[in-house]
Amino acid sequence: MLTNLPNLLTLSRIAAIPVLLGLLYFHDPVNRWIGLGLFVLAAVTDFFDGYLARHRNQVSALGRFLDPIADKLLVACLIVMLVAIGDVRGLALFPAIVILAREILVSGLREFLAEIKEPLPVSKLAKWKTAIQMVALGFLIVGTEAGPPFLPMELLGDAGIWIAAILTLVTGYDYLARGLKHMS
Repeated sequence: MLTNLPNLLTLSRIAAIPVLLGLLYFHDPVNRWIGLGLFVLAAVTDFFDGYLARHRNQVSALGRFLDPIADKLLVACLIVMLVAIGDVRGLALFPAIVILAREILVSGLREFLAEIKEPLPVSKLAKWKTAIQMVALGFLIVGTEAGPPFLPMELLGDAGIWIAAILTLVTGYDYLARGLKHMS
């Protein structure tokens, strides 16, 4: 079970996190582009692990457990690192905090609902939120120093993170409202 391809893809996403953070720690344009490639690869594995698990009939309890953790670890660790190295600063800190808070809230809500055997499926809007968030984080990984001079990487990343945070609030509220119905 641990060695089926979908679970290996999920584990590879977790294993990529320290490498990505290490690349970002050293302010080098080449590291930024390698980091972006690694991040894109990790994000793509998020799609393929679920797709392969369903189509190969390899859905497992371990995969259902690890997949959302891998997603949240990747996003949370990346946001914290981008804040630590000063690539997310100023007003962009607020959407970063909103995104992190929502991830914790939804994780706790899913855990509670799992105990009472009530699923909380991912909404289409939440999938859009994730896509926008990943693109925004990609711009922030490359940053202004490594990005092409004609593209305002920081501005695009900051704008994307704000859009993702707004969608985060909407989807977080939706999930919370659905979850609260089962708490009375």
